[in-house]
Amino acid sequence: MSHGPIYNPPVPFTTPFPYGLNDGTLVVISGNVTHSGDRFAVNLQCGHGGKDDIAFHFNPRFEGGIVVCNTMEHQNWGSEENKREMPFHRGQPFEIRILVSHHSYMVSVNRNHFVEYKHRIPIHRVNTLNINGSVALTSVDIQAQGAGFLSQMNNPAFAPQPGFAPQQFPGGPAFNPGQFPGAPMQFANFAIPYTTNIFGGFFPSKTIVINGTVSVHPKRFHINLKFKDGTALHFNPRFDENTIVRNSRLNNSWGKEERQLSGHGMCFAPGQSFVIQIICEPHAFKVNVNGHHVCDFNHRVHNLQQIDTLEIDGDVTLQHVQI
Repeated sequence: MSHGPIYNPPVPFTTPFPYGLNDGTLVVISGNVTHSGDRFAVNLQCGHGGKDDIAFHFNPRFEGGIVVCNTMEHQNWGSEENKREMPFHRGQPFEIRILVSHHSYMVSVNRNHFVEYKHRIPIHRVNTLNINGSVALTSVDIQAQGAGFLSQMNNPAFAPQPGFAPQQFPGGPAFNPGQFPGAPMQFANFAIPYTTNIFGGFFPSKTIVINGTVSVHPKRFHINLKFKDGTALHFNPRFDENTIVRNSRLNNSWGKEERQLSGHGMCFAPGQSFVIQIICEPHAFKVNVNGHHVCDFNHRVHNLQQIDTLEIDGDVTLQHVQI
């Protein structure tokens, strides 16, 4: 369960954990390191103030090429756990995932397991997330235990993504997909082209969230919502034409293209991360990018429940898909 991502929050950023911190809670942070950044920090705190205990301090420091992890109790820092490996780069997008288990925090960066930090403060005391330093945030999403896409972390065989070598997360109780109820589990394959089933089809209020990064030298990419006899929505950013084309394919023929955009215009940029929301409304698909409304595409297919496939291809890499 999630309250939904928070888009483009200012830094420093502070938010409470809406369900507290529990075994299986997942925090997903997407953003970009600033070009002149020297360090930033992600803190899981026991309060909102500057003097409150910090259960987990995750602190990349570019000047030394080191990531420092620590805990602060009664305004005193404990023993540092340092990793002399820097998965972040100035001016580049990133995705951090912090998965809480009963004994530790598991941290991945760009879908590669990075560090495990054992609890020094009980997780029931942790109630606040704070992010500060040299970053610009694209989205922050707090997922309670039961979020379906957690299952992809337990899959040792998900296909490699360019630039991200596949690595398996360590085993443990929090990684057992059988614990999580809900829709049928899918082991996500983030290779491009990417295809997955949409269980139950579409209906008003159903939302798909896609988190990814545009290639450095892109030409085009597309997102298709498909069914047996065609494509209900073809969402196609074209960098070579500086527009986003929307269309449908019915009876083996493409329909009339829609190219008009909202006041935000072309909202994708080479090398930049993005979060796309496709929201099904009674009359149309509503598309938001990084929290801004981009377009509506009126339904040309009236039986929405027959839409059963999501397809993504082109000049992007994917970090997260939630259906």
